[in-house]
Amino acid sequence: MHVLGFALKIIGLTGGIASGKSTASRYLATRGAELIDADVLGHRAYDPGTDAFAAVVAEFGAEIVAQDGQIDRRALGGAVFGKPDRLKALTDIVWPEIRRLAELKIAEIAALNSQAIVVLEAAVLFEAGWEDAVDEIWAVLIEPSLAIERAMARDGVDAQAVRKRLDAQLSNDARRARAHVCIDNSADEAALNTQLETEWSRVTRG
Repeated sequence: MHVLGFALKIIGLTGGIASGKSTASRYLATRGAELIDADVLGHRAYDPGTDAFAAVVAEFGAEIVAQDGQIDRRALGGAVFGKPDRLKALTDIVWPEIRRLAELKIAEIAALNSQAIVVLEAAVLFEAGWEDAVDEIWAVLIEPSLAIERAMARDGVDAQAVRKRLDAQLSNDARRARAHVCIDNSADEAALNTQLETEWSRVTRG
């Protein structure tokens, strides 16, 4: 059991760029899962007036705050790009705040339905050390060449840019070694959904 102490079941859904984890989470939502998107919470973590906002500004300086009072993501990105120590300083602030927000949302869901199944979609689940926040981890995997092809088609970026992002992420082998369930998304969406349905049936029977 995860450390949060709720009766509901929490699935951590992770995967690399263009792996299809968001497509997977949308399917699981149609089956009744309660979704929590760590990316969405990541944006909230920077909200002005929060402790995380103050900590980020204290760490990186007032120049990362735009005229509207929001953190300028481009300026912040420039401050950490290619600087592992500065990136770690940022994630040390933001990742715990994202987890705190996720736990608050999980508590809200549990209060309404103690038998709910929550899917926490988090690309950085392993990197952030959130394994103990979930009951099991599902990793959506595709080969790097296919990830590049799909990311180029989806985002209009070039192959080199995608390759650079892939190289900065955990490998498929690393995810396989740590996930409870591996979902192969190298075929079409129907094949992806078939695998998801099998696993969903398993957890709902339990």
